[in-house]
Amino acid sequence: MITYSLATIIVLVFVLIVSMFKVLREYERAVVFLLGRFYQVKGPGLIIIIPVIQQMVRVDLRTIVLDVPTQDLITRDNVSVKVNAVVYFRVVEPKMAINNVENYLEATSQLSQTTLRSVLGQHELDELLSAREELNKDLQVILDQHTDNWGIKIANVEIKHVDLDESMVRALARQAEAERSRRAKVIHATGELEASAKLREAAEVLNRSPNAVQLRYMQTLTEIANDRTATIVFPMPINLVEKLTDAMAAGKKKEDQ
Repeated sequence: MITYSLATIIVLVFVLIVSMFKVLREYERAVVFLLGRFYQVKGPGLIIIIPVIQQMVRVDLRTIVLDVPTQDLITRDNVSVKVNAVVYFRVVEPKMAINNVENYLEATSQLSQTTLRSVLGQHELDELLSAREELNKDLQVILDQHTDNWGIKIANVEIKHVDLDESMVRALARQAEAERSRRAKVIHATGELEASAKLREAAEVLNRSPNAVQLRYMQTLTEIANDRTATIVFPMPINLVEKLTDAMAAGKKKEDQ
């Protein structure tokens, strides 16, 4: 019996000695408590924890990807949408993450959900669809301020999906079609305005040079004559006829002299 008891004691002592040594990875830290009171943060590498007297809580310092569940919210312009997001954060102060909040992962998740609803509900639907980067930055700043006392750093917040009902999707499609039609009409009107301005400039140039008008007239006749047309009816300008008549009269007068 004495031998058995001695062997048991040796085994227990060996187990206690072995349990004193803990190995922490590079991304892990140990928050150590001494008789229930915070003692220090240890790690990484090999650390010693005195059994019974000291207790250890492991904390992961790597970036955690938190998927925020889909949230139902109403935008400022009274549109009901469903939005979900993803939050990237990491623990920067293990002591605060363990002592200041019961479960920092659950607390960050709940805070992300409420912040997502409150912040996005202050914006209109168009902003939710077109200003994602600004909204992501606003969410990141607000979450980072609230989690600072927990020793948590919010690295990034990304809105993943904004889901609309079928009636709203059809309304947005009609709105986009009307916008494209409006732009087409504006472009057409702008082209007509520019063309009229160019025609006015051309008319002013031709008005200052009557010979240019006659040359343009003759060029038009030449172009029409090259077409496959059997009969061409083309009005003869009076001023051109008068000039031809004057030229013929002047030639006849020279012959008479």
